[in-house]
Amino acid sequence: METNAMPETYNANLLVTYKSINDGEVTYPTVKVNTLEYMLDQVKYTEKQLVKNADLINQITSNLSADGWYNPNTDKEDVLRDLCEILGHEPKQTISITGTISFEVNYDIPLDELEDFDAHYFLQDNLTIDSYNGDLEIESWSIEDSDVNY
Repeated sequence: METNAMPETYNANLLVTYKSINDGEVTYPTVKVNTLEYMLDQVKYTEKQLVKNADLINQITSNLSADGWYNPNTDKEDVLRDLCEILGHEPKQTISITGTISFEVNYDIPLDELEDFDAHYFLQDNLTIDSYNGDLEIESWSIEDSDVNY
């Protein structure tokens, strides 16, 4: 019989000794209650994952038949698409894209810096390229040339 009533006293830091059996060896570790609660939660999570993974394996093995993926009329692409759907996997290929970006920048430069101003270094230090796509990673970029108009 399980009850959800809150105990009158609860001490998460209380030390608890329990019996543990690993590979036939019995030990009696002492841990805090909150550590034991965490360990029990991890066991529950692991059990749920085992059930989920067993279901995935059953879905895959049920397709390994003459009526399923071993059917001579079944294409490799269909098998791979089914596997990806069962496993919740989106296959991807990394590609490299190179290109040229043109830009125009207006900058209010202090007059005392105007004579020694180097647009190339200024842009290299202050210009950034960013992406809003999580699958896109900007590997490198450079400023090839820059002209200043006064």
